[in-house]
Amino acid sequence: LRKTMTDVERKLWSKLRSNQLGIKFRRQVPFGNFIADFISLEAHLVVELDGCQHYQENAIQRDKLRNQYFVKEGFSVLRFNNTEVTENLDGVLEAIWEKIPAKNKK
Repeated sequence: LRKTMTDVERKLWSKLRSNQLGIKFRRQVPFGNFIADFISLEAHLVVELDGCQHYQENAIQRDKLRNQYFVKEGFSVLRFNNTEVTENLDGVLEAIWEKIPAKNKK
């Protein structure tokens, strides 16, 4: 998963990497029984990208369990569909910025 990012993951990662939002994000991080697309341990924030496969019933249930697990572990979860990243990257980055706790903003 780490070696073969989708175009959309690559696009978002280019804006999250190297502390560009003032905090460190990592990608494709094993966390419990799940893998977070993007995670900031210091901000307790998980960012998930959803392609079309995430809208099938079994995937919806799996994503719900995944969200519940991350929240139980003290993380906020943001989910974006691929179209949002492709067509409104600035809006996605703004939403991520808004979820970063003030104490972590630099």
